[in-house]
Amino acid sequence: MAGYGGQQVVVVGAGRSGRSLADFFLRRGARVILSDSRTTAQLPDCASLAAQGVVFDFGGHSPRWFASADLVVVSPGVTLTLPVLETARQRGVPVLGEIEIAFRELKAPLVGITGTNGKSTTTCLMGEVFRAWGRKTFVGGNLGTPLIEAVEQHWDWLIAEISSFQLEAVENFRPRYGLLLNLSPDHLDRYPDMNAYLAAKQRLFVNMKESDVAVLNGDDPQVVSLVGDGVCRKVLFSSSRPLEQGMSLEGKDLVWRWRDTEQRFNGAELRLCGGHNRENVMAALIPPLLEGCPPATAWAAVCAFGGLEHRMVRVRDLDGVAWYDDSKATNVGSVVKSLDGLAAPVTLIAGGRDKGGDYAPLAKAVEGRVAHLILIGEAAERMSRALHGRAAIHRIPTLKEAVRLARQLTPSGGAVLLSPACSSFDMFRSYSERGELFSHYVQQLPESAEEPT
Repeated sequence: MAGYGGQQVVVVGAGRSGRSLADFFLRRGARVILSDSRTTAQLPDCASLAAQGVVFDFGGHSPRWFASADLVVVSPGVTLTLPVLETARQRGVPVLGEIEIAFRELKAPLVGITGTNGKSTTTCLMGEVFRAWGRKTFVGGNLGTPLIEAVEQHWDWLIAEISSFQLEAVENFRPRYGLLLNLSPDHLDRYPDMNAYLAAKQRLFVNMKESDVAVLNGDDPQVVSLVGDGVCRKVLFSSSRPLEQGMSLEGKDLVWRWRDTEQRFNGAELRLCGGHNRENVMAALIPPLLEGCPPATAWAAVCAFGGLEHRMVRVRDLDGVAWYDDSKATNVGSVVKSLDGLAAPVTLIAGGRDKGGDYAPLAKAVEGRVAHLILIGEAAERMSRALHGRAAIHRIPTLKEAVRLARQLTPSGGAVLLSPACSSFDMFRSYSERGELFSHYVQQLPESAEEPT
């Protein structure tokens, strides 16, 4: 356990992770400064921390606090290029991330799950398997509950979704199992290029040892090469070919081969649909099976899992049209996978805040499958140019109007999919709010198209 008594610790970012960090350092006897570019009025959830002695540095980051700090800890959304962070580093002050601080305190084995898409689903799936096996299991990280909140509790296993942002500020962080599900362009509004994004993901594996295991998507050469010749063991999963060792999709069966054993699972029994979810299930099964979880227990747990909110959730069937909330699809790769599970004609509602990625890979998925593309938000103009000629394009100012237009355009037998390929922060507080409003608007549509909306 690290000692922080008497130290001055600056926590940057006053969201949930930052508030949890402030509380953690207070309990360790540190003097805590909580710094955020937002104002006090914008951060009402922090009020209780002031009564406990936390100093607020809101409305900007004051250099004097960073100049006198013993330690600076950043929340996941905070860019490491802030000038005050560079000032701290030049003075020799450690600048670390929340998961690094938590890792130094935790005793249970940790599974870290990263990738461009599927992280949250895989994290929750694996948590369900370990819990069904009777293990006391923490499930969180970037998914919701910060890893620092797992400190000071007993756990058998820790399952954490880990983002590239979180990996930027690690030093000794080391999972027992590190999962890399897939890689496609994302967050290029934060990273200067794809190589910088990949370098952040690669940090999941840098401290792993021979006793640790990297679970990798064997269908993605970039994933396998990113781990390279590191000392950790490597176990692959594949949906395109049988594997002599590892997990593969063969017809409808998921097949696990390890050493001299073979176990077949009937994929038709899964509640989760789509090829991308087969990959998530394969990845989620590998660590518990390697740890000795009975295959029947593991399979029953993943079959019972119905999916996450705002990830290909079927909201309603109306006049022969299926409506899907996929608001969590905030990058192009995720939308491509979601479209792959739907038959034409699809009306796709997309757009939001541009993350700097290339929309060209979406063109092939749209053409021949998407009849109407309804675009909203700041990215609408750029998406319209990139996808011109692939579908009928409609620029609409609000999500509510987009839902109404989708009702008019989509014939019986088709589907309406909210899958934005963008972040939500131009029009909404979060992807969750965007998905909830979409579902609300869809539920408010009248049964008859002739009724007034």
